[in-house]
This record gives sequence, C-alpha cells and structure tokens, in this order.
Amino acid sequence: MQINEKIIRESYSNLTKELIKRNLTVTTMESMTGGQIASLITDTEGASAILKGAFVTYSNEAKILQGVPEETIKTYGVYSTETARAMAIACRKTYKADIGIGITGSSGNTDPNNPDSVPGQVYFAVCFGDDPAHCIDQYIEIDKLSSRLEYKFYATEKIVSCLFEILK
Repeated sequence: MQINEKIIRESYSNLTKELIKRNLTVTTMESMTGGQIASLITDTEGASAILKGAFVTYSNEAKILQGVPEETIKTYGVYSTETARAMAIACRKTYKADIGIGITGSSGNTDPNNPDSVPGQVYFAVCFGDDPAHCIDQYIEIDKLSSRLEYKFYATEKIVSCLFEILK
C-alpha cells in the first residue's frame, strides 16, 4: 500500500480552495486521525474562512462531552458507523458548519480501553445540511502499515476523495 503524502496535501489544498470558492464551511470531530484532517485543511492560506473549528476526541469521554450520545457508543461501540455519524452530526451542529466530518477507528494496534477495537478498521461519516439523510458513511480496512502517520494519511486520503464526490 503506497501512501503519497504530497498528493494528499495537494488534494486538501484543492479541497480548501474549492470550499472557499463555494463559501462552504466545514468542521471535524477526529479520533483515529488525531486532528490530521483539520491540519491538512489549515495548511492552505485562507482556510480560516471555511474551517469553523475542530475537535480531537481521542477518548470516549471526549466524544460524549462534545455531543456524541453515550447510548450510541454503548449500543454500537466506539468503532462503528453510528458513532462516526454521531461525531459528524455533533460537530456540525456545534459549529453551525455546512459540512461535518467524523472519524473513528483503530490504527495498527488494539485499543485496550475498547474491546471492539480491530486494528485497521476505520469508520467515517461526512454530513451536510440539516437532514440526517444527508450523511455519507464509509467503512475502510487498512492493511498493516509501518507508522501511525501512514494510517492517518491513508484515512485522510479516503475522506478527501469522499468530499470531492459530494462536491461534484
């Protein structure tokens, strides 16, 4: 599996410019990527016009504090489509952004705090508008990579591709 950081960074630069052009705002609630999506967005000049804010919610408690229903995590697990969607909806609502992105999953190791952790399983959701039906949920499996940063870049590449599909 080849990760091309330069291409991913260029994709996020193009995404940020497109969001600025369309006057669309975005926010993230990130767990598995640890703020990498927000960081990639802010690498482009003018990003403050479209990035309303971002949450890094690495623990279950942080997710709940930022609006993810505790019952969602208890019922479906922290690593689930439902939790990723709840993350996207919660951050979008908090920041009143046009687009909310939520991502949860496990990199190359098992999470000792969550028994449902399977290395390489990642769930993300992109929600736009007020209708929950306007959410795109994705599940990806990432083969073993050499570093946590490679896992982050692999996931962020999938998310930027999803965002470009939405913007078509």
